[in-house]
Amino acid sequence: MNFTGWTNEDFDVFAVEGLEERMAALIAHTRVKLTQLGEDFAPVLAEIAGEEMFAHVAKHARRKTNPPHDSWVAWSKNKRGYKMYPHFQIGAWGTHAFVQFGIIYESPMKGVFAEQMVKHLDEIRATVPDDYMWYPDHMNPKGYRTSEMTDEEFQRIAHRLAHQKNGEVMIGIIVPRDEAVAMTPDQFAAKAKRTFETLAPLYKMAFSVEE
Repeated sequence: MNFTGWTNEDFDVFAVEGLEERMAALIAHTRVKLTQLGEDFAPVLAEIAGEEMFAHVAKHARRKTNPPHDSWVAWSKNKRGYKMYPHFQIGAWGTHAFVQFGIIYESPMKGVFAEQMVKHLDEIRATVPDDYMWYPDHMNPKGYRTSEMTDEEFQRIAHRLAHQKNGEVMIGIIVPRDEAVAMTPDQFAAKAKRTFETLAPLYKMAFSVEE
């Protein structure tokens, strides 16, 4: 395994003032860990998804003024990128690490997953644990636990996903930074693998029409 574990420095980078300064800190610390995780989990996710998966570490290249508040590595079945496809992620904000599956606003496959969300709501409730988080905006760390979600809220996310240009959804877990830093690399990797295995049925739902 390449991953050497989280440190406080990996999370502290998001408190560094200034775009250039924060990016320099991010590259020196957090991105190293994301690259390691990308290499470690590509074969793991290939086995879980049943197809080759490619790692894409966020570069934040579009940012010209505002420094990033989080960073991540994403895996998709496309070698060139992940934003157009359902994908898996591991990443960090200043307060926590996260492990999740999702579809962001740039994917033309949003409607497929939205339809499956509504059609298989009972199955999703049985699959996704109560403490997993649902995020209607990947740029906002505020999410909603599965246990807090009513059927109407699931349908609202699905409708937004299908009909609004900026509709998206991310689903997964958070690991508070103190807990992440205290974990050994093997402990965090095992927790991430279990999470991806739990989320795998959602990934497959997103491709159900193609299949």
